[in-house]
Amino acid sequence: MKRYTLYIILPMMMLSALVSSCRLDEPLISSADRKIIFGSENGIQSYSYSLYSILPSLDNVFYQESSSTDYCASYNFDDFYLDGTYNPEQTTSWSWSSLRRVNYFLDGLLSEDCTVDQDVKEHYLALGKWFRAWVYYGKLRTYGDVPWFEHVVSSTDEATMYKNRDPREQIVENMIKDLDYCYEHLKTTSSVGNSLVSKYAALLLKARICLYEASWKKYHNLPNNIYTAEDLYRMAVSSCYLIMQSGKFSLHTSAGSKGAYRSLWYSQEIQTDEVILGLCTDADYGVFNSANRHFNTNYGNSDCMSRAFAFTYLNTDGTPFTDKPNYTTTLFKDEFKNRDMRLKQTLKNPDYEMTGASTADLLPDILHQNAMTGYHIIKFSIDDVKYDDASKGINSMPLMRYAEALLIYAEAKAELGEFTDADWAATIGKLRSRAGITGGLSSKPTRLDPYMVENFYPNVTDPALMEIRRERAIELFFEGFRNSDLDRWAEGHLIQDLRWTGLHIEGLDMAINIRGKGGEEFYFSKKPLSEIPAAHKNYYVQIIDEASNEQGLRARPNPNGGYDLEWVLAIRRIWHPDNRQYLSPIPPQIIREYRDKGYVLSQNPGW
Repeated sequence: MKRYTLYIILPMMMLSALVSSCRLDEPLISSADRKIIFGSENGIQSYSYSLYSILPSLDNVFYQESSSTDYCASYNFDDFYLDGTYNPEQTTSWSWSSLRRVNYFLDGLLSEDCTVDQDVKEHYLALGKWFRAWVYYGKLRTYGDVPWFEHVVSSTDEATMYKNRDPREQIVENMIKDLDYCYEHLKTTSSVGNSLVSKYAALLLKARICLYEASWKKYHNLPNNIYTAEDLYRMAVSSCYLIMQSGKFSLHTSAGSKGAYRSLWYSQEIQTDEVILGLCTDADYGVFNSANRHFNTNYGNSDCMSRAFAFTYLNTDGTPFTDKPNYTTTLFKDEFKNRDMRLKQTLKNPDYEMTGASTADLLPDILHQNAMTGYHIIKFSIDDVKYDDASKGINSMPLMRYAEALLIYAEAKAELGEFTDADWAATIGKLRSRAGITGGLSSKPTRLDPYMVENFYPNVTDPALMEIRRERAIELFFEGFRNSDLDRWAEGHLIQDLRWTGLHIEGLDMAINIRGKGGEEFYFSKKPLSEIPAAHKNYYVQIIDEASNEQGLRARPNPNGGYDLEWVLAIRRIWHPDNRQYLSPIPPQIIREYRDKGYVLSQNPGW
């Protein structure tokens, strides 16, 4: 039975109490109900299913990078990254309700109300510790130092409730201890759709945390009080090695009708050969996603890829696309030819097909500003228009997958200076092989790509590490990792610097066909609609004049002819020189609440 079908087992009275609290000291469940929950394995199991709501849901897993990344343009961007729009008083995410639920579960398992066998107790303690690590990893990425709460806080224990923040190293140490316990004691190794947390999800979460903190230490010059960056890189390597050597997982290579890569998101069934933790749809229980609605209608944030990032996808022979002469003038109809197959499986392309589609549905939706750059994301959606206007997507979603383990292993080994040709072949080589790339699979590169140096990571001097970063961004595109990666590498400035470039077009005030299949598809012009010839009005896309401050598309003259589109916001994106945006501010109202109670809660730098 899949995990999402089990939420209904918990009595509604209990479930309501679980999900409604937002403070540390609110009452949860009566003592009578505690005995029902922890007095039997069935009760414990039922409660444990409620913890899965802490994870991203099917309806928001693809929102994790929406309106907040460097490599995707958005119609509305996060105020946190816009000039003059963000005020720390807006911050409202200092919520501990998820942690309270987890700690209530852990405390209950250790209480006299819990009468199950020791091995059962240890299994569920391990599961609870996994969720505690998951919650704290989110807190660490958001705030850095945070208070560590080992147990549910009593309303009479103000000293604990209003404790100051613990150092991030201590948080990391506690998460690692929790996940080590989880790996040792959690019995689950697989489940239907791998929708339940397993021992391998514990290993991958530990590896993810260790890579994050190792990079943060290295690139933010943090002191080594508990761990060095090398310690953490080595733990990331060892955790991934255990996954790789387990024989439980491999890259999904069955192409199906949509290609091996895209089928990870296209199928109703989780591809458990690669997916370590999945989010499953179930029509019988009304569990769907709204990916089509998000990416194909104005319901979403009009997230679309920047051409500056699309240029990073390699040719099938393994050479950089940007090595080609005049690559910037390549037309849309030719951009996908002989390229990394993930480009076609991530974006609408000249050969894109969709059930029930009109010609307009097959095009990148520039007309309605759902894909303003022309690089329209299809990775998470279904190629059928009937799913566009409703939250009825039947495709399941990976949350943790084997590809990430390969990428972590490769990056950590490269950072340690121990990355070999054999390591390259076993990790990056395998990922690129699945993507249809034939060259450079067996040995690590020896040449830095000038495009990557100039536009992304000028401080990276190791060609292998540069290619690992390229591969990570492409393979994990829009899966929720990008901003964390930029933060840990100290590359947050890309939020401001990477241009949101779009299609190259041959000219303005002319009928344009971008797919190369005949017929007029767009008419780009700086003129108002009233001045556009009647025959072209249905295809008209407004180009904003350079002198205007209005939000919209610009057409930048290309030195080699034609124009390059670029999406420009009315308020410019900004990365503050003091780097304050690597961490969010502690909400000032919470700091004031501490002060009013006679306690101190420290603030993050710059805020």
